[in-house]
Amino acid sequence: MTTSQVINPATEQVVASVDSTSAADTDAAVERAQAAARTWREVAPGDRARLLRRFADAVDADLDHLAGLEVANAGHTIGNARWEAGNARDVLHFAAGMPERLLGNQIPVAGGVDITFHEPLGVVGVIVPWNFPMPIAAWGFAPALAAGNAVVLKPAELTPLTAIRLGELAREAGLPDNVFQVLPGKGSVVGQRFVTHLAVRKVVFTGSTEVGKQIMAGCAEQVKRVTLELGGKSANIVFADADLERAAATAPYGVFDNAGQDCCARSRILVQRSVFDRFLEMLEPAVRGVKVGDPTDEATEMGPLISAAHRERVAGYVAPSKVAFTGTLPDGPGFWYPPTVVLPEGPADRVLTEEIFGPVVAVLPFEDEADAIRIANDTEYGLSGSIWTNDVGRALRVSRGVEAGNLSVNSHSSVRYWTPFGGYKQSGLGRELGPDAALAFTETKNVFIATQ
Repeated sequence: MTTSQVINPATEQVVASVDSTSAADTDAAVERAQAAARTWREVAPGDRARLLRRFADAVDADLDHLAGLEVANAGHTIGNARWEAGNARDVLHFAAGMPERLLGNQIPVAGGVDITFHEPLGVVGVIVPWNFPMPIAAWGFAPALAAGNAVVLKPAELTPLTAIRLGELAREAGLPDNVFQVLPGKGSVVGQRFVTHLAVRKVVFTGSTEVGKQIMAGCAEQVKRVTLELGGKSANIVFADADLERAAATAPYGVFDNAGQDCCARSRILVQRSVFDRFLEMLEPAVRGVKVGDPTDEATEMGPLISAAHRERVAGYVAPSKVAFTGTLPDGPGFWYPPTVVLPEGPADRVLTEEIFGPVVAVLPFEDEADAIRIANDTEYGLSGSIWTNDVGRALRVSRGVEAGNLSVNSHSSVRYWTPFGGYKQSGLGRELGPDAALAFTETKNVFIATQ
């Protein structure tokens, strides 16, 4: 059996070695999940809900431990890591309300009664990225379990520790054996078997658009369902009538949170030309004020990038660009990169068109509403975005005009577990979270009963 080393990105020290799941072991896990799914679907909805609540309570009791694992494994700030563990707990509590609310319909028909049922798919494969390991895992496995499916989950190779712990907590909470299995390993091995194994009836993937396309193509061979949450190049649109001081003060946290390793990062700031220079003047101290450093320090606002290779990739985008100003970064070991503001040379500049996935933001001017919408939509992505204005009519017009799945007005909030989340265009396919989350893990069966 091969193993992989888990590196703390803030110290560059090895924190754990994790055994990698082989293709044969993946197949065996899927077969166990298939058997477990047959009994899990028969568990009464109230009992399934009770077990999910116990799972949520187990996560809550272990919250500080989970947060500490994420700080060491992913370099997340301790404040963010606590929120992430809490989000996994809250998603489980929310999902616990779903089994008893998978309501079918009675549809009026002639000559009888017509009713519908929402039935589980069977085995669901969830492939989790390294940027937000706990929340994104829960967004997939919680509603899938609620709907009566068994789940096999592959964490990212770089960040497997919290997923492994969540698997342990599920068992401690009393979930039946093999209903939820965590399989660390390579995407080309474990993830690929999720795509090709006939017993896996759906794949949930969060990651790059490039890999998402490959997964979608592979699943098409079996007409296998997919939910894809992929890349983003979101716009933060600031109009002249906005509260500029607040817009500038909050802009860094809309893009530099988690060191910019966020598919919802507002990595393009569009500012109305009449206030462009003034906005930049206010943005500079806000960027320089972002506290970058030790993730275990409660005061730290931004940690390191995930790896040396990723830091090199991010730097490659900035090197040819015009840098307006940067923030600070600590000395010593760690995969650090400073918050960076660039002024793009033109509409084809890579910092405007490609997802950097680091603490880099491009700032550019626009003329009017139509121009702002045109620039915001000039991307293959459409995941998130923000609109800053004090004009409610403008907020609604621009919100309807921007091609993105999750928009905020005078805010940078993208995700609430009780509202749907997903992207337009090449940012993904399907929706996660929200009141209908469990339905994405079911088949709808129609039954007609003749009465004449």
